[in-house]
Amino acid sequence: MNSSINTPGAAIRRETVVVLHGVAVSRRLTALLARRIAAAGYEVHNLDYPSRTLSLPELGDRWLPAKLAELEVGRAPRLHFVAHSMGGLMVRRCLATYRPPNLGRVVLIAPPNRGSAVADHLQRWRLFRGVIGRNLVVLGTGPAAFWRSLPQSVDCELGVIAGNRALNPFGRFWLEPPHDGTVAVASTRLEGQSDHLVLPANHTGILLRRDTADQVVAFLRTGKFAP
Repeated sequence: MNSSINTPGAAIRRETVVVLHGVAVSRRLTALLARRIAAAGYEVHNLDYPSRTLSLPELGDRWLPAKLAELEVGRAPRLHFVAHSMGGLMVRRCLATYRPPNLGRVVLIAPPNRGSAVADHLQRWRLFRGVIGRNLVVLGTGPAAFWRSLPQSVDCELGVIAGNRALNPFGRFWLEPPHDGTVAVASTRLEGQSDHLVLPANHTGILLRRDTADQVVAFLRTGKFAP
């Protein structure tokens, strides 16, 4: 499913942004961010995807390219991506195998670009494997972690927004500070990234902040975050 925030007849004329949530949640969590991006003049598609049941390779190789074709975003002047947490890994996988000809800029928010030690520990517990789904076991830092299968350098305009405030109690035990309770700031960085920004926010709350949306829009417009 997807939620489109647009003006009828404007799809070809306006730059388009695809927004993707993280694991085991829905587009409701990214709805406010999507509305704020749309208010800046973009056509926005805030997508739901089966993060608990389809593997990351399936999501990046097949599900996302098929959804982009269905939405006909190839008709837009430029196509941007804004993705939270695991959604960022899905976007990176997609761009490694399928590069839209009108690709614009990419913003990853709190992405586990080098995995999360929290996932290493939670995957040992059946309860969390059931709640979070099949991708929990590949979101960690070990040899089988999904991020290790991705290109380790960036070949597009990509900005990263990380958080350094923790509400998740597990992060305090398992992550090196600074971190957002789920992902360490150091793990969000990518070689070749265009810009990197740290906000005083936790892993989920970062999506609700006005300054997050403002910085996303700044990067989509200029390729840099605002000072």
